[in-house]
Amino acid sequence: MEEMAPRLEGLLLPSIADVSVLSLDVSNEAIRIDACSTADRAACPDCGSESTRVHSSYLRFPADVPSGGRLVVLQLRVRRFFCPEPSCARRTFAEQMPGLTRRHSRWTERLRSTLAAVGLARPDGTGLRGVRQPQRGVTAARCIA
Repeated sequence: MEEMAPRLEGLLLPSIADVSVLSLDVSNEAIRIDACSTADRAACPDCGSESTRVHSSYLRFPADVPSGGRLVVLQLRVRRFFCPEPSCARRTFAEQMPGLTRRHSRWTERLRSTLAAVGLARPDGTGLRGVRQPQRGVTAARCIA
């Protein structure tokens, strides 16, 4: 499994920089991926100042696209940083993983683009109706926004 980890990481999280897969569990029903950021700093979304001071961390479970017919359960360890700029109104902020997450989103960027493509490609104009949706209240407009 040790020599397979880098290959699986590249297949499951392609072109996503600064993300490390901590563990991977594959069963008949699901693929569980535990991952974290390897970046040593993050930029404040308000003032843009970079910080290396970690405030805390928490787990985030964004929905992702299935892989090989299996549900993908993604568990991300996300850190909160202190903003180093005294004049900034934001005291702490959560790191984002570009290409994987976005602020306040419960979906990965892959799932968001897949749902948007399905919603826009349906020829009968039904959008996402009839497509198994990852959570309640999903509309095509919310996928593309």
